Amino acid sequence: MLTELFTSKTRIKLLMKLFLNPQVSCYLRELAGEFDVSPNAIKGELDSLTSAGYLEREQNGRSVFFRANPRHPFFPEISSIVRKTFGIDQLMDEIMASLGKVEEVYILDDYAQGRDSGIIDVLLVGDVNRDKLEDLRRITEQKINRKVRPLAITAREFDEARDIFMKRPHWKVV
Repeated sequence: MLTELFTSKTRIKLLMKLFLNPQVSCYLRELAGEFDVSPNAIKGELDSLTSAGYLEREQNGRSVFFRANPRHPFFPEISSIVRKTFGIDQLMDEIMASLGKVEEVYILDDYAQGRDSGIIDVLLVGDVNRDKLEDLRRITEQKINRKVRPLAITAREFDEARDIFMKRPHWKVV
């Protein structure tokens, strides 16, 4: 989907990384290593996206960090496109509509960091119908061509283990 809209694979990776989780900030060499491209290729894309206002730039010592600019007028649309690319919007709609009393939903690990590993780890907090969750998992995997690993826990269990879960890379969806 994004390859038709953007011709630069590096730009697509940057948008996915930074707009999937806008709290994430990264520096040039970190991104170059993660994407296995030259720092010059990343620098050109970062400069272009920053000058257009899509990214914020922050100097911290000798390092320059970049993150999505949530105040940009197109931020909601770009973020939505990225989430739709991953299939996360559809997954969240189904979760909220059919699984019981879901209080919080988190995307964990790779997807929370904007990496498409093919496995989406989802933490569901609340009173979740586990039979429906298993059915939804199977249907969703077929629709989005990715493995979904849900973990459903009660609010009490989450409160007891919050520190453990929040140490992992995470993105709060609901």
